[in-house]
Amino acid sequence: MKTEFIFETAPFPECHASTIVEAEGGLVAAWFGGTHERHPDVGIWLCRLVDGKWTAPMEVANGIQSATNRYPCWNPVLFQPKDGPLLLFYKVGPSPSKWWGMLMELPDLQAAFAGNIPKAHRLPDGILGPIKNKPVQLANGDVLCPSSTEDSGWCVHFERTSDLGKTWHKTGPVNDGKTIGAIQPSILFHTGGGLQALGRTKQGRIFDIWSNDDGKTWGEVKLTNLPNPNSGIDAVTLRDGRQLLVYNHTTKGRSPLNVAVSADGKTWQATVTLEDESGKEFSYPAVIQTKDGLVHITYTWKRERIKHAVLDPLKLKLQPLAD
Repeated sequence: MKTEFIFETAPFPECHASTIVEAEGGLVAAWFGGTHERHPDVGIWLCRLVDGKWTAPMEVANGIQSATNRYPCWNPVLFQPKDGPLLLFYKVGPSPSKWWGMLMELPDLQAAFAGNIPKAHRLPDGILGPIKNKPVQLANGDVLCPSSTEDSGWCVHFERTSDLGKTWHKTGPVNDGKTIGAIQPSILFHTGGGLQALGRTKQGRIFDIWSNDDGKTWGEVKLTNLPNPNSGIDAVTLRDGRQLLVYNHTTKGRSPLNVAVSADGKTWQATVTLEDESGKEFSYPAVIQTKDGLVHITYTWKRERIKHAVLDPLKLKLQPLAD
């Protein structure tokens, strides 16, 4: 229905790893930006959609530890719980194997965008928060965060909080990090109460894993037939029960960027191709469905900008996936 850049110019040369959420005041997006990924000047930037236009990017977090020590920020994740303030998770540290989790509460967006930015706090040791993709809120109110680590192989785990980040319980890892190196899961809901997680691997395919007890225990990590070029994906369960996936349908490079739909999370059909330019990067999508039923996707556009696409899931034309 629509594609647009969230900003045309910004005070940083590179950006990556966007996230999008529908908050009380409308859509909010965030990403990390700076000189380049891993540079100490990389911070977390935020903007919101007001009267159909995105506000100018504003830096809301950085990795300054002291007057002489600064680390890059990584992978923000916005999440709006059913009751409670908008939450902004992100990571700080020299690398993904050594970073730690941070959490900022944003109870008043208008005040935050006026410069009254709340102070973030560090998550408990061993808790990273959602590593790239949004948490889900379960029927009992628990927030289940899809997470992973990269310090001893690529391992997926899940973190749960029943009080919006004050206390935590960790499950996993669910893989050994060697047979299948997996990170950055997305969580989907299925009829009957089952959960499915899909994510990135080093093995050229998207992985999936299933749970029948609200994510307390999980089955075996397996490779699907969906290609993955060692790049992040995201997915969302639509209100009509279908699953929608945004990913790079290739085993090499980060183009094209594709959307697929499934009725059961196992058999997928191709639909929209968001980008397709050989040798360029279109990556790290984030996807949500808003209250009006539309699907909103943000993603990295050539590391230069963040792009926003809007789809009507009821009008998607489906076709078989390419080999």
